Amino acid sequence: MKNLKIVVEKHPDTYVAYPLGLKGIVVGQGDSYESALSDIKSAIQFHLETFGSEAFEIDPPIIEAFIAEAGIAV
Repeated sequence: MKNLKIVVEKHPDTYVAYPLGLKGIVVGQGDSYESALSDIKSAIQFHLETFGSEAFEIDPPIIEAFIAEAGIAV
């Protein structure tokens, strides 16, 4: 069992989820938080079956993840 940090974004009409610390692009989505999380877990499993456990071998590893908000002049 490997724990991953998952980001789940709420959009006006859907939820989008993606993992941190995994090589490659893996995205899940759903009509609810729970369905997006379920979809990303399935997508991660498929990704690992396709590319192997080497997909976890990122360097350096992610120790913590933060979400911050910053004002940008546009």
